[in-house]
Amino acid sequence: MSIHIGAKPGDVAEVVLMPGDPLRAKYIADNYLEDVVQYNNVRGMLGFTGTYKGHRISVQGSGMGIPSIGIYAHELITEFNVRKLIRVGSCGSMQPHIKPRDLVIAMSASTDSSFNQNRFGGKDYSPAADFEMLRKANEVANAKGIKPYNGNILSSDAFYGDDADEWKKWAKYGVLAVEMETTALYTIAAQFNARAMTILTVSDSLVTGEELSSEDRQNTFTDMMEIALETAIAD
Repeated sequence: MSIHIGAKPGDVAEVVLMPGDPLRAKYIADNYLEDVVQYNNVRGMLGFTGTYKGHRISVQGSGMGIPSIGIYAHELITEFNVRKLIRVGSCGSMQPHIKPRDLVIAMSASTDSSFNQNRFGGKDYSPAADFEMLRKANEVANAKGIKPYNGNILSSDAFYGDDADEWKKWAKYGVLAVEMETTALYTIAAQFNARAMTILTVSDSLVTGEELSSEDRQNTFTDMMEIALETAIAD
């Protein structure tokens, strides 16, 4: 029985979108899904199931950070037989050519967390996205006139760090942006032979200090959500 997801067998679709913010999960359900049923409110981490263009899809908040998304991804896959998971979230750009409002698709996820070192006895594991999902997301985005940046991102354990310049080392090695969840999502999906992908909206730039307004975030996040939904229903 799932500890953190108060759903019954069959309540959760095999395809799940995972925003960090449970209220964003509600926004997606309210604005894009039909025949919506809320299946979870445990700890306020909202989960919904409905249909999108005739396809059954769930949306589940994941919370912030590797431990939180790790719990929800694990339970979705092992308790509810979820086979496809798409994280939709925000990130901070580490590269001068990647601006706020741009989209980033995580091909792989570096991390400053010990999440995988603990799992692999101090060795490094490189979690990566499902290629077919990544390919489809780019295809959908290009059809909308959007060109996402694809590459390595950083999943960080700390939102407020002591070293304000630490990100520059990651940027030097080509890391595109920073967020806080994808390493766990990709690792757990691989462990249980599920498919996963992360698509992110750049909300701010560590290079320039520029940040999106709340209105700009909502408008740009709409593009991300629509690309994720179209990717979710693809074979």
